[in-house]
Amino acid sequence: MEEVWHALLEGAPFSFINIGVLAFALAVIAERFVYILTKYRVNTTEFMGQIRKLVQAGNIDRAIKLCEAAPLPLLQVVKSGLTQVNRGEEAIIANMEEQLGEAVPSLEKRIPWLWTLANLATLIGLLGTIRGLIRAFKAVGEIDDPAQKSALLSAGIAEAMWNTFLGLLIAVICMFFHLILHSMAKKQKHEMEKAAQKLENLLVLRRQG
Repeated sequence: MEEVWHALLEGAPFSFINIGVLAFALAVIAERFVYILTKYRVNTTEFMGQIRKLVQAGNIDRAIKLCEAAPLPLLQVVKSGLTQVNRGEEAIIANMEEQLGEAVPSLEKRIPWLWTLANLATLIGLLGTIRGLIRAFKAVGEIDDPAQKSALLSAGIAEAMWNTFLGLLIAVICMFFHLILHSMAKKQKHEMEKAAQKLENLLVLRRQG
């Protein structure tokens, strides 16, 4: 920890700004993981199997009550289709699409921020790098004392390198978790769309006898 603190001091002030960016990024990452892992914890195959059995048995009300067991997006999408079962195919599709339109933005919310934060961290690190290099070249051009010149040159280069390292490290972290969260969100979106399509086919076939 002492070495980390020393590195931050050498890269100040831009290193501390980037630490703030990192803290914000980690908060976004944690919030998105918690949201996705709690709101989308449904076993889609098992759930849709239960819905299929109830619909085929004509127990639409019980199927709706099953969807009301928890306020989860997938269950709400399926419920939106079941409540329109007597109003025709178009009503079923329209209601489920409307519910999907409400669920998907919440699912993908804040994930794109990580890509922006990655670029921001890189640029902040670059500013620190330029500032350090300016200090280093200034020491070479203006200081005559060899010892002082060497110390200032070393400090300027250290500031430049630490800012570059920190900026790139934060960018890599943000991009890595952006990839994971984007994949998780895409998978859950696909699961909801697939469940909606299965329910649509099931209800249409039921109406056709």
